[in-house]
Order: sequence, then structure tokens, then C-alpha cells
Amino acid sequence: MTFLLGLTGSIGMGKSATATMFRARGVPVYDADAAVHTIYRGVAAPLVEAAFPGTTADGVVDRQKLGAAVLGNDAALKQLEQIVHPLLRGAQAEFLADAARRSRPVAVLDIPLLFETGGERRCDAVVVVSAPASVQRARVLARPGMTAEKFELIHVKQVPDAIKRARAHFVVDTGRGFAAARRQVDDILRALAGRTGRVVTIVS
Repeated sequence: MTFLLGLTGSIGMGKSATATMFRARGVPVYDADAAVHTIYRGVAAPLVEAAFPGTTADGVVDRQKLGAAVLGNDAALKQLEQIVHPLLRGAQAEFLADAARRSRPVAVLDIPLLFETGGERRCDAVVVVSAPASVQRARVLARPGMTAEKFELIHVKQVPDAIKRARAHFVVDTGRGFAAARRQVDDILRALAGRTGRVVTIVS
């Protein structure tokens, strides 16, 4: 059975780059952010518009407008999660079924809020991507449209990095450069060689 590896990390830690490293080694990766983009262009758009009027345009969710509507508002964020999470669980179930059909030895669930949503319970092991706080902050503030205030609003909603690292089975430290991170990914895949995963059911 496919070994299901959860991949997570706080904003700016290098998680997306690490996911690309797994893909480059032939490991199928479910990208939660890409899945969100897909449903925001389709099935989720009318549901989001009904809940948050004015946050879509031409049938597509405007993520900047939606972010302005929910960021810092716990009730609104919970309402959005109630719309989005069931749709994403369906996409995950399709991904896992495909990995099983193809007899893939390892598959990765790339989910930024894995611990925050209890997603680690569906995984056989968890990889946390980490970097020093100074590196994280510099990376995030270099992003277009990012401000220190917005970073803090996002950061406070995430499980602290130290706790994530303590709960991880593996840690990839991107603060030492991406060449070192690639070696760490290779080490993880060697450690998992021959291991089989549990039968996982995702309830939609």
C-alpha cells in the first residue's frame, strides 16, 4: 500500500520548493494550494460569492478580495473553511485513489495547515519544512504585496515552528540552502524504502 507522507511548514519556510524536490524524484504530490486555485475557478466560486458578496469576478474567486474579507476575522474564516474543506477532501480522495491504482510506494500530501486542521492523522508520517525565523521573515516580506502586519496575521494562525518540528517524523531545513534540502529529501526517501502505509479513508 502507498505510504502517505504529509508535508507541511509555516509560511516562508520553503515547503513548495521541497514539494518540487519530491516531484523531481517521481513522487506524486497533492498540492493543496493548487487544489484551492482549481475550486476557486469552479465549484467553490458561487458558494464563496453567496457567503462573501463581491469577492468573485467573472465566476472566479478574487483571492485578494476574499483575503481582505476573512483575514483577522475568525468567524468569517471558519465560514470559508466550511465551504472549502469538504471540496478539498474530495480532491485528496481522488489523488490517493490514483496513487493506489498506480501502486506508488510513496505519495505526498502538501498541505500548509496540516497540523492546524488535524490532517496529520491521515498520514503515515509527517515532514516539516523549516528555516531560521530571520530567514523566514526575509523570504515572506520579499513577496509582492506582503507587509509586516499581514505576515503577523498569517503567522499567528499557524502552529509555531518549534511545535511542528517536535511533532514531525522528519524535518527538512531549507535554511542551509536548497542543495542541502535535496539531500535531506533523498535521505527521507531512502528511510521509507520498502515501507507500506495504512489504509486511509478520507471522509468528504
